[in-house]
Amino acid sequence: MKKYFATILVVEDDKNDQLLMDMAFRAVGVKGPIHIVNDGSEAIAYMMGEGKFADRKTYAYPTFIITDLKMPKIDGFGVLEFLKGNPEWAIIPTVVFSSSADLDDIKKSYMLGASSYHVKPDNYEGLCQQLEALHTYWLTCQVPEVDSTGKQLPTQSRGKLGERFTQPCHEPEASTEEHPTRV
Repeated sequence: MKKYFATILVVEDDKNDQLLMDMAFRAVGVKGPIHIVNDGSEAIAYMMGEGKFADRKTYAYPTFIITDLKMPKIDGFGVLEFLKGNPEWAIIPTVVFSSSADLDDIKKSYMLGASSYHVKPDNYEGLCQQLEALHTYWLTCQVPEVDSTGKQLPTQSRGKLGERFTQPCHEPEASTEEHPTRV
């Protein structure tokens, strides 16, 4: 695995938040492409390479996704369900960036596979700080290698997982010893 951080996909319906996030990413030194879509249905079209997103040289698979929760058509929960339901995209770091601090929203986001959950700050400086921290964090993470379109490359290695689980799991043999009942 190598360090790789190329394309960011932002899923955000509010035009002002779109502009502020793009400005903040640029202000903190993000140089790679940032693609912004208006809702979950556009995010799915982007991932599927449908319509205007068919050109993978222009719209490479994202290596990092930020999604709002409360959006028309398909909301952030729908985006998480879609991504995490597809093995090729399930490992893409997906961060929820929402104005909601509701504990049920936070819990549901994590249950659906969010990598992290952040409440949107109420000022530009706070936004820059949060986005810089996210970007810096993901830059230091090891991620799978990808091709020129951002699609993850399959590995030929069985790695440690293959070494650890060479035999199928089986039920332990029944014991004739009596075990005390635990209360």
